[in-house]
Amino acid sequence: MRIAYLECFSGISGDMFLGALVDAGVSPQLLEKTVSALGVRAKLEISRVNRSGISATKVDVWVDGQKDMPREEFWAKQDAARAHAHHENDHSHPHEHSHHETSHRGTTAPHKHEHSHRGLVEIKQIISSADISDSAKKTAISIFEALGAAEARIHNVPIDEVHFHEVGAVDAIVDIVCAAVGAEALGVDEIICSPLNVGGGSVKCAHGTFPVPAPATLELLKDAPVYTSGVQAELVTPTGAALIKTLARRFAAFPEMKIEKSAYGAGSRDFQGHPNVLRLVIGDSASSKLAIHTATETVSVLEANLDDLNPQVFGYVMDRLLEEGALDAFAMPVQMKKNRPGTLLTVLCKPEDASTLTELIFAETTTLGVRRRDELRQTLARRWEQVRTPWGEVRIKIASMNGIVTNYAPEYEDCRRIAAEHHVPLKTVMQEAARLYLKEEKH
Repeated sequence: MRIAYLECFSGISGDMFLGALVDAGVSPQLLEKTVSALGVRAKLEISRVNRSGISATKVDVWVDGQKDMPREEFWAKQDAARAHAHHENDHSHPHEHSHHETSHRGTTAPHKHEHSHRGLVEIKQIISSADISDSAKKTAISIFEALGAAEARIHNVPIDEVHFHEVGAVDAIVDIVCAAVGAEALGVDEIICSPLNVGGGSVKCAHGTFPVPAPATLELLKDAPVYTSGVQAELVTPTGAALIKTLARRFAAFPEMKIEKSAYGAGSRDFQGHPNVLRLVIGDSASSKLAIHTATETVSVLEANLDDLNPQVFGYVMDRLLEEGALDAFAMPVQMKKNRPGTLLTVLCKPEDASTLTELIFAETTTLGVRRRDELRQTLARRWEQVRTPWGEVRIKIASMNGIVTNYAPEYEDCRRIAAEHHVPLKTVMQEAARLYLKEEKH
């Protein structure tokens, strides 16, 4: 089993992760091609730098000819610009307020207004239209959804109303999509992460000055092991936290492994006596008997007892729940009070979707109460592949454990659509898709 271990003794940010990937052998041309595919007027600058005696790879994003900058420098310039504008206004000179895009590390450059407040829908459209693999698109979107969910909780707004003040800029989109593409190109079965050094002190954000970690970072680091070494700086950025939350399968001390290579990605700042780098170690698991490694995540469980709901409405409610983001929805017959037969509706969902789905249950059913609890669930690693049948393409969902495929299944909706369009029995389409997948696996 091929594994990658991220040592976050100086935290993690998007640029540090990209630097570590390139240092580990991910093709710079692949990342440059990815940036070009996004069509966002950006380019990468890749260089070798020294961080307290450690040689590391630095990746910077240039947007419209301007380079990103550390968050502290960005906000210092913002404050200076505001002070200058206020002074100009006091002297009755006409002026314009420039709009800025800010990224996960405070990067900024003056751009058009429409870029300064990117919503999740717009970002998804940019990623979905890019010429990259479907799995990389899914990963990149998941990272942004994690960021959006954190912001939504902090500001108490629906996720679709979140505007990414700190992560909506072009350079952040570049970092996240390149991270998804690069992680896939790394060719490992599992990414493991060390405890995270979050740093200390305070950091200035779009909504004011906060202690480190910043609010979005803190939200994203729930259930993650963290500490501070005393360095008075923000070491884990919101994007860095979202990358770990999405890409890392588990947290652990240095794993038992046969080391193949080590790589270093540099952060923007150079601290005296503290190498500001992210170390990435790649190799094969040395365990003769591997433990079963699965991803652990928190899900919300919603339940409601129904004894007077029209069965026709019930089917509609199930469809609506799944359309609105439920991970699963199912029903069981139960015997309720006064010996009345009823139905127990159970919905599994992401915690950030629980409130929306609870409102839907109240609006569409006759229940007077919805129970909610959060539970941990373990999931196998999953990915998608496509096979081309005589009637069209079908996605295959593949589950693996410790790098070994344990289950595979043709996507039902693809097969159902093809069966209806070509008047072919559904079971025939599903059997042919499975046969083609096995044939490709043998080759």
